[in-house]
Amino acid sequence: MEKQVTEANAVQMAAETTVRDAVRKDFAHVPMIGDAYKEAQKLFDKTADQLRLDSATRELLRKPQREYSLTIPVRMDDGSVRIFNGYRVQHNDALGPSKGGIHFHPDQSLDSTRASAMWMSWKCAVVGIPMGGGEGSIACDTYVLSPQEQEQLCRGWVRQLARGVGPIRDLPVPAENSNEQHIIWMLDELETISNVRYPGLISGSTIGLSGSLSVEEATGYGLFFMVRDALLQMGKDLRSSSASVQGFNEVAQTVIRLFSHNGGTVKSLSFWDEDDQMNYTLRNEDGIDVNALQQVTTRKGTIHKERAARLGYQILPGDAWLEQDVDALIPCARPNAIHADNVAKISNQVKVIAEGYRAATTAKADEEIHARGIFMIPDLLAHAGGVVCSYFEEIQSSQNHFWTTQEVVEKIEDRMKQAFKNVYLLAREKNLYMRDAAYRIAVNRVALACRKRGWL
Repeated sequence: MEKQVTEANAVQMAAETTVRDAVRKDFAHVPMIGDAYKEAQKLFDKTADQLRLDSATRELLRKPQREYSLTIPVRMDDGSVRIFNGYRVQHNDALGPSKGGIHFHPDQSLDSTRASAMWMSWKCAVVGIPMGGGEGSIACDTYVLSPQEQEQLCRGWVRQLARGVGPIRDLPVPAENSNEQHIIWMLDELETISNVRYPGLISGSTIGLSGSLSVEEATGYGLFFMVRDALLQMGKDLRSSSASVQGFNEVAQTVIRLFSHNGGTVKSLSFWDEDDQMNYTLRNEDGIDVNALQQVTTRKGTIHKERAARLGYQILPGDAWLEQDVDALIPCARPNAIHADNVAKISNQVKVIAEGYRAATTAKADEEIHARGIFMIPDLLAHAGGVVCSYFEEIQSSQNHFWTTQEVVEKIEDRMKQAFKNVYLLAREKNLYMRDAAYRIAVNRVALACRKRGWL
């Protein structure tokens, strides 16, 4: 029996390695995930210099207030026990309870979670919601874990954090490779431990169990509102505008649908091909049809390129999405999608770039984009629709009164439009790059809250 367990574990580990190697090949231009925290601190340092923050404020905001490192034992389906590493980081809660995602990924670490938590502090602040920045993760690959094993992971993670999370402390939400079922298991475990039924303990649940309508599409809605308003500032009517999108996840699909529904044309998108283990780009001058492409996807949601070709799509190399003669580029698939080696390929027709994924542009590429005068909507702002909706979900859950889809979307639009306006006006008044303006607003709001509380 012991030999069988060992062999089974070896097979599982080999499968995880295969998946992980494929992901790393796709992320050839992405720095090691541990470097994310250093990059986050560099961005903060730059903003702190611009704001002339004192040394105490810099020291407080440069590091997390609290962090947890967990070891989670899970009894596998083969009878063996495996230990998984988990993390939760609460960067700053001066504005309110921490809020942030739970990532399931083999390469998650404490440093990567620290970076995400810091980013969440600034993202909540820039859109003006009374929440702080938190983030959680479990180093695992959900594609090779059974539902029973995933449930044990979720419940084990919550058991170790029960005293540190909840609606008045820290609100976890779904993120990379986590979903509403994971959230429901966590919600159930936390309510069982707390001996209460408290809607809003964890955000991102399903409809009927304290979940909000439109939460899955919220990031895409927010991203679309940003692109639309930016194009208007550039003198472009959406009905005569075109775009190219990287990715075919929920965010990408939502923004493509909205862009097309409102009269624009999305001419191309990039996607990951499972068979070839590489990226390709689909192009159709008449526009991308999301519904049609959904009919030719794999179990993991990626597109079959041969079947897409039969639908009339032209198959191009992976980076071709950013070479298109369009008005807007919208990277939604991975960090550092636009980097020093491909930024020069961006068409002169491009007027707007909207980061639909965290850190979609490297620092070197960002300098080139700034120099070329392309209007950049930074991830801090462009990707904030999800956290805005998550905040609204917590409000609905706490009141046990839920809004219609129209009400939710209208409230997201109002909040995102105001945030865009605030950042745009500061950028214009101070002659700032949009990224710098967004970070100035966000960091200043958190620093001011710390001072008003008497922490500094």
